[in-house]
Amino acid sequence: MSSSAAADRPAPVRPSVLFVCVHNAGRSQMAAAFLTHLAGDAVEVRSAGSAPADTVNPAVVEAMNESGIDISAETPKILTVESVQASDVVITMGCGDTCPVFPGKTYLDWKLDDPAGQGVAAVRPIRGEIENRVRALLADLGLTPRVL
Repeated sequence: MSSSAAADRPAPVRPSVLFVCVHNAGRSQMAAAFLTHLAGDAVEVRSAGSAPADTVNPAVVEAMNESGIDISAETPKILTVESVQASDVVITMGCGDTCPVFPGKTYLDWKLDDPAGQGVAAVRPIRGEIENRVRALLADLGLTPRVL
């Protein structure tokens, strides 16, 4: 039987990550944007909220623009059972969300201040903490951030 070791290994699986907060207008949007920015196509990224707002927080959009990431076209999305089922890692943003739990998933809770009703000056440190956590998540997934 002549089979190479590489052929015997399963193809690399692209991990999927779901970020969840109540309104999907601040923390989860920033986390998803940083992961998309840093991982490119290496990770499938989703974000959602249990009670989505109408729009993304303007101070969050401004703070992310300062980091060179434009999220002005993003819209808050509703959390669905399907989005949780389709994700390998589910990260809640310390906001008490009730998230469906399925076996085989990794669940993390990032306790972060809520940027709702805050100006851009208050959002900057939250943005910095989220970027640090996303970089650590990439390392945990065995991925190297893209150099941009």
